[in-house]
Amino acid sequence: MSSLKAFLNPIQVENKEVIVSNRFIEDGKPVPFTIKPITQKENEQLIKKYTKKDKKGQEIFNRTEYVQAMTASAVIFPDLKNAELQKAYDVLGETELLKTMLYAGEYAELAQAAQKLSGLDDDINEDIEEAKNA
Repeated sequence: MSSLKAFLNPIQVENKEVIVSNRFIEDGKPVPFTIKPITQKENEQLIKKYTKKDKKGQEIFNRTEYVQAMTASAVIFPDLKNAELQKAYDVLGETELLKTMLYAGEYAELAQAAQKLSGLDDDINEDIEEAKNA
C-alpha cells in the first residue's frame, strides 16, 4: 500500500517558455512567452463561464471563447494585464490583446502549448464531446 507522501509532495510542473513568433526580438533573439499550467479548478471556472443555457434550457458551450480565455490565463509573460501593452495594441483585456498581437498560426501554437502543459491532449474537442454525450 502506498503512503500519502506522493500526494502531499507532488512533482510541480515547471512553467514553460515558448517561442511562438520570430517577430518579438530583443538583443537579436526571439523573446519567448512564459506559460503556466492551468489547474482543474481554474478550468472548471472557465468552462462554467463559457457555458450558457438557451431559451429551451439546453447548455451551449462557447469553445472558442473558452480556449481564448484558457490560453490568456496560462500566459505569465508578457503580462497581458499591463495597461501600456494593451494601449500599444489599442485593446482592452488579455484575450483581446493576444488575438491582436499574434497571427493566427502563432496564436494556435501558443494555445496548443498551454493545453499540452495543462495536461490536455490534442484531442480536447473529442474529450468535450464525449463528456457531453455521457
